[in-house]
Amino acid sequence: MATRTTDAEARALRALSHALRNLPERRSPDVDLQIVADLAKELTGARYAAVAITDRHDRTQGFFVAGLDPAILRALKGPPQGHGPLGSLREDGRPVRYENVETSRKSFGFPPKHPHMQRLMGIALWVGTDVRGSIYITDREDGAQFDDDDERMLLTLGQHASSVIQHRWF
Repeated sequence: MATRTTDAEARALRALSHALRNLPERRSPDVDLQIVADLAKELTGARYAAVAITDRHDRTQGFFVAGLDPAILRALKGPPQGHGPLGSLREDGRPVRYENVETSRKSFGFPPKHPHMQRLMGIALWVGTDVRGSIYITDREDGAQFDDDDERMLLTLGQHASSVIQHRWF
């Protein structure tokens, strides 16, 4: 009998395989990273998902979102720079979960006009021994908390995103 760990990882791998199946072998890394954002949202039932790619100085160089209205995205005037709630990902690389990110003492650094969010889960994207980005999801559509299965799915998608960053982004 399969464990929940295997189930979450297997679901993420099946979804990723299905999404990549009919794409040309030679494609922009942006395509793969957008797919990761889309699947992170879909598989966890999150309202929003994002993949942020950072340079060696922790500046956001790429930003891919799912679930965000294009008009709101344009109003942001730039992607979040990983301060506040996601800043610890760059410090220690450990996954983060916030039940109410707005009341967290780390709640700062959101750009003006950033959409409202309460629950947040994020994981670091590793390239070798360096954190070079993150995937994060916010507010499940069903109102439930993010759980260990959600984290395992993000970690599985993150392995693909990290490979894309390492081999095709920089």
